[in-house]
Amino acid sequence: MADIVSLLLPFFGLILIGYIAAKATKQPAEALGWLNTFIIYAALPALFFKLVSRTPIEELTRVDFIVTDIAATYAVFILLFVIGRVLRGNSLADCTIQSFAGAYGNIGYMGPGLALLALGEGAAVPVALIICFENAQHFIVALALMAAAGDDKRSKGQLAADIVRKVALHPFILSTAAGFAVAALHIDQPPAFQRLVDYLAQAAAPCALFAMGVTLALRPLKRIPAEISYIVPAKLILHPIAVFVALTAVGGFEPVWIQAAVLLASLPTATNVFVIGQQYGVWQERASATILITTVFSVVTVSLWLIVIRSGLLPLQLLP
Repeated sequence: MADIVSLLLPFFGLILIGYIAAKATKQPAEALGWLNTFIIYAALPALFFKLVSRTPIEELTRVDFIVTDIAATYAVFILLFVIGRVLRGNSLADCTIQSFAGAYGNIGYMGPGLALLALGEGAAVPVALIICFENAQHFIVALALMAAAGDDKRSKGQLAADIVRKVALHPFILSTAAGFAVAALHIDQPPAFQRLVDYLAQAAAPCALFAMGVTLALRPLKRIPAEISYIVPAKLILHPIAVFVALTAVGGFEPVWIQAAVLLASLPTATNVFVIGQQYGVWQERASATILITTVFSVVTVSLWLIVIRSGLLPLQLLP
């Protein structure tokens, strides 16, 4: 238990420091712009490139792992969508944001730092693959469903072009693709370039967690949605269980890959959910509240998942 506390204290401590700094200094939201730019366009891409480029190419081609992980994630997404649409009668746009709130974890900002600290370098490849492919899938689904809801006024051709451009040119996707190319072609990286990548990668987790704390402070809790009663347990409990069941049922994956996928699935709602809601003017305040509440509760739930994973209580096969 002590090692879990020592692992999570600095991790969530950085979020708390960012939160306190934002409350104390009362800087406007715009002041966070350049830090977010550094994180998204430099630090995290450097981390993903480092993880992928220094991995044997055969480990990077596990399509079965990616397909299984995404299938489990979207099983949770579809369940929440059906609850919102059929049982609660919410609009298509609202259901989209609600479903993302329960299935889109903060894998970009929180995932790499926590997984590598908790599970070691063996978690690097599954973490990079999950972040890259899940983010790409989320971009596609969000734009497509918002267009179907009528909240996107672009033509079908323009929408398709924008989806392709947003996915293909995202820094996470580009850096991961570059890493794939370097690994496949066995390109030797100059030492100076490797040091630069290392410096940027080391800054990724601290800066991302600090920025997350600031973001939470700048979005005060104004309205608690009724949907929170099932979105929170879906995100923090059901999502990791679904990923675990799917991966162990398919089988053939290294234990650390399953553990990394479960840990990433246990993370709280991504701040991108608020960004999507804000972009379309849908469920904005309630998305912000969901992010804050899942983040607070995740201090407990992520700790419990880490105890289960690190203590060996997580069975790595469903059948003997």
